[in-house]
Amino acid sequence: MPVKTTKDYLFVGIQFGLFMAYALPLRTAGFTRPDVLGYLGLLFAVSGVCTGVLALIQLNTSLSPFPTPLANGKLVTTGVFALARHPIYTSLLMAAFGYALYLGSGYRMLIGLALLVLFYFKSFYEERLLHERYPEYADYRVRVGRFVRWL
Repeated sequence: MPVKTTKDYLFVGIQFGLFMAYALPLRTAGFTRPDVLGYLGLLFAVSGVCTGVLALIQLNTSLSPFPTPLANGKLVTTGVFALARHPIYTSLLMAAFGYALYLGSGYRMLIGLALLVLFYFKSFYEERLLHERYPEYADYRVRVGRFVRWL
């Protein structure tokens, strides 16, 4: 049975802290943007939420906030997982950046950037563990990008 490490708790703790910081109603570093960009940002955010819901449904009992795979988990490579190896991270980033653009919030854009850096390192660690647990992960990793299929 996989054991959660200090790294697991550290990644989830930082992620929770960034989510809390994003939720703060700070109005610092605001910027103006054309209305059309605001609506595109809202569309991007809603698309991110929809993608995240689909990924959560697909993961079902394999869902965990921790990078260490669950003992009874299964590797999912179809559906939204055929478009990104980490569609939940992708959806959270889409929602964070899209909503920040909609609000014209530089503060939330910075938090989104911090989330991007966190998710990069968290996914790097997670992928090492997934590769150890699922031999077929190596082939999946070649076919599908980390956050977007083509990247």
